[in-house]
Amino acid sequence: MAPRPLGGRGVLAAGVILAAWAGLLAYLLAFYRPDWHSAAPYLLVLLQMHLYTGLYITAHDAMHGVVSPNKTLNNAIGTLCALLFAYNWFPRQLPKHHDHHHHVGTQDDPDFHPENHSGFLPWLLRFAWNYVTWWQVLAMAITYNVLKIWFPQANVIAFWMVPAVLATLQLFFFGTYLPHRGEHEATNQHKSRSQLRHHVWAFVSCYFFGYHYEHHDQPYLPWWRLWRAKA
Repeated sequence: MAPRPLGGRGVLAAGVILAAWAGLLAYLLAFYRPDWHSAAPYLLVLLQMHLYTGLYITAHDAMHGVVSPNKTLNNAIGTLCALLFAYNWFPRQLPKHHDHHHHVGTQDDPDFHPENHSGFLPWLLRFAWNYVTWWQVLAMAITYNVLKIWFPQANVIAFWMVPAVLATLQLFFFGTYLPHRGEHEATNQHKSRSQLRHHVWAFVSCYFFGYHYEHHDQPYLPWWRLWRAKA
């Protein structure tokens, strides 16, 4: 079945995530004074983590060309969202992600761990080695030192740095580790598994990317349509 036209909805979804992430971050850095003895700042950390994850999910959708039918706009949004998520470089990650789809579960898959029974941490370290670059770390360090000149250091750490790290773990756990770990049946052409159907949890956990078999089977679906494939 041919996918329905995106129209402007992919750009709208990207704009909402970008505005929410930037607006909340600006408030948390410039105006919010957390009471660490209450639950509120910790819940705000989790909310900012969720919005960080939305940035990368948007960049990921752009890798599949499903943010905008206009390729220039699609790639510009993808580049911006990837950069805001810890200075990931969209043009570098684009071919790697397509290698993952074309060679899933093989030695040519950059997300694959050859000993994927060995556990979460070894796979995470190999994944980070494949994707994190020295210039990203340097850019993060420079940005941190600039931000703490203008904003409280605790806020910079709690609401800019920690949510990015947590979102990275979230994306890896729900988008790589759980779907692709272990053995898959020979008939499973995508070497992927999918979480049980629960749309609220699927959105909260990782913007429906727990429905991972469905994503590999229909990569032309943006995240906000992916739940329909499960339904």
